[in-house]
Amino acid sequence: MTHLIEIIAGLIAVIFIFAPHEFAHAFVAYKCGDGTAKMQGRLTLNPIKHLDPAGFLLCAVTGFGWAKPVPIYPGNFRSYRKGLFLTAIAGVITNYIIAFIAYPLYLVIFHYVYYANISFFFDNQWLFYIVEVIYTALFLIYAYGLSVVVFNLLPFYPLDGFRVVESLTRQVNPVRRFLKTYGMYILIFLVLESFICDLLIRYTDLPYVSYFDILGWVGWFAQKILGFPITALWNSVFGLPIPFI
Repeated sequence: MTHLIEIIAGLIAVIFIFAPHEFAHAFVAYKCGDGTAKMQGRLTLNPIKHLDPAGFLLCAVTGFGWAKPVPIYPGNFRSYRKGLFLTAIAGVITNYIIAFIAYPLYLVIFHYVYYANISFFFDNQWLFYIVEVIYTALFLIYAYGLSVVVFNLLPFYPLDGFRVVESLTRQVNPVRRFLKTYGMYILIFLVLESFICDLLIRYTDLPYVSYFDILGWVGWFAQKILGFPITALWNSVFGLPIPFI
């Protein structure tokens, strides 16, 4: 039952991560002069319009996945570089704001609703499962959201980080051309490398394998560094210990 709860919570979390992320891209692009996403029905919070089935399920299970890219035509921007930059960072900024909101809600549900009344919930089994799904989903919205922020800012095509590089460089820039040409291959390598490391960690006695998990370090940075201001602030507000980096 615990595994099922984690899967359900993960599916809920992905919806609250990807749909606002893609909506933010579409909204900012529209405000900057490009109505392509709006014309294709992507200027909406409806998750059905944004979720890719394979990326949706993968993110719910592993914390890494993808949504349908919002169609953008930078030539429509009133200011090409400004529009491209703002559109690129809109999604990750939205995810960080959502993580900032989700974390204190998780603390409230877990510490002051669930844990403070745990005997009551044990006597009401279905209510116990519902509350467990809620606080798990809220924590995953926080955790996965931060991972999406860091992962998307990697400077490899077609991630948002590459669009940031694109907005700040000229088309003839050799680094930009390299990242666009080989970015997808680098991402595939990183995902496969992380998958293999995870298998070795699970099924072998090789403790040092985790040091070679590159995407694992991305997740660590998301949780410990990018998430520290959030956890430090809200834990202090609720009188809880501040986690160390």
